Amino acid sequence: MSHLPPVLQGRRLPVIASPMFIISTPQLVIEQCKAGVIGSMPALNARPAEQLDDWLAEITETLAAHNAAHPDRPAAPFAINQIVHKSNPRLEQDMVLCEKYKVPLIITSLGAREDINQAVHSWGGVVMHDIINNFFARKAIDKGADGLIAVAAGAGGHAGVKSPFALIQEIRAWFDGPLALSGAIATGDAVLSAQAMGADFAYVGSAFIATTEARAVPEYKQMIVESSSDDIVYSNLFTGVHGNYLRGSIVKAGMDPDHLPESDPSKMDFGAATNGAKAWKEVWGCGQGIGVIDEVVPTAELVARLSSEYQAARARLAL
Repeated sequence: MSHLPPVLQGRRLPVIASPMFIISTPQLVIEQCKAGVIGSMPALNARPAEQLDDWLAEITETLAAHNAAHPDRPAAPFAINQIVHKSNPRLEQDMVLCEKYKVPLIITSLGAREDINQAVHSWGGVVMHDIINNFFARKAIDKGADGLIAVAAGAGGHAGVKSPFALIQEIRAWFDGPLALSGAIATGDAVLSAQAMGADFAYVGSAFIATTEARAVPEYKQMIVESSSDDIVYSNLFTGVHGNYLRGSIVKAGMDPDHLPESDPSKMDFGAATNGAKAWKEVWGCGQGIGVIDEVVPTAELVARLSSEYQAARARLAL
């Protein structure tokens, strides 16, 4: 992995925890990093906007204290997700705070902007941009992103439809920089598979919703425990962008998951209500990998399971 920037090297488990709207908070990010995976959260989870200053201070100080106390097993770095779409009025204000704390990794979504990438580079940070196809991947790198997050079929929340095999091989045909794969990854075997395909990291989200530190209501966590890939519905109705959602939450919101109308993507609105239910708050995002999740556990326990499975898979293949 010599092609990786220093901040991304030396990970015991090649996992980036994806930033989940509403769900990811400092408590979850800190536990992810202490367990050895790159933790992340959306800047927009801090509300009001001023709270982001407190949250970044909490994450930075807590991880620094952990590293001082455990120099033999330092925490992984953390990432902040920025929505760079024009619908985000907080972007500039939130970027100022990211610069203040020199956030090591910025994950950009819904548009690639050269000025944002340059700003991150000015304080020594690294930018990874999430994409759903090869066209957007090329645009992101052309605009100065350091790495890519390939969001393949089956990923939770906003997701693409490409097979991970197709998406990774097309990107690796021209790009040798940092690359993470997202889409139904919830076991250590799947983490190793992502690497075998050519990715440097697995991007894991939905499995972390069913942890004690995640800011999800108990019903959401329990629905993940009880659901499988058959219970995931792909629709653009709720935000204007196609994404994967839990069938049970759509039913609970009074809608028929098998007969959802199409939304007008030009009227993208991530805070809109559909049938009185808001995306993410009442209609719950989730990926297809949840069939292996059968209980709510602490983040450290989840990462320990992923690590154990990953090492066992490597041993089976004599790697």
